[in-house]
Amino acid sequence: MDPSKLGPINPLGAARRIAGTPRSKWADATAANPNHSAWYVQRFRDMAAAGADLVGEARLVDALAARGATILDAGCGPGRHAGYLHERGHTVVGVDLDPVLIDAAEQDFPGPRYLVGDLADIELPADVPQPFDVILCAGNVMGFLHPDTRRPVLASFASWLAPEGRAAVGFGAGRGYAFDDFFADAAASGLVVQDAFGTWDLRPYAPGSGFLVALLARV
Repeated sequence: MDPSKLGPINPLGAARRIAGTPRSKWADATAANPNHSAWYVQRFRDMAAAGADLVGEARLVDALAARGATILDAGCGPGRHAGYLHERGHTVVGVDLDPVLIDAAEQDFPGPRYLVGDLADIELPADVPQPFDVILCAGNVMGFLHPDTRRPVLASFASWLAPEGRAAVGFGAGRGYAFDDFFADAAASGLVVQDAFGTWDLRPYAPGSGFLVALLARV
């Protein structure tokens, strides 16, 4: 499917919250292994200590954003992207459903506003600066969503974006969420795909790509 040919199916503002929101794959993983979150935090601390480049996604978002932009890190994990963007002068809000990851973010990357909440049903507090100029959703967050919550999450992205804002969403193939289904869900949720790439450093996307980075805007 060519994402550039997708148009809106439902109007903007069609976000609906699901009663009894199904649990995400991440919640299932942490329920099955109570040490999963701590392992994840330590994994990235070790990678950072070894000098790994862990902020390529945030560099792209910084390039998309005007100085002093409002940015939502949706599924922020332990905060490396939120921290990078905060250091560059943006007003950053990070949301993650895992309190262990949010605690690590507050320790390792203080400065952004961090919230514990599920993207499938969170209502952002009134004092959170919004709408957002850019929404970042990296780290395969979309692949962790329960299938029934994908469209509500994308519809929330549409409702949170500024009129000229953009969302950068990236996730890998083979995680139970086909890219064509994602394109259709985005269109059904008040978003249009402005462009699609195969990597965070903007190499071309093509059918069969192993990764997708989609730049989305409000319809």
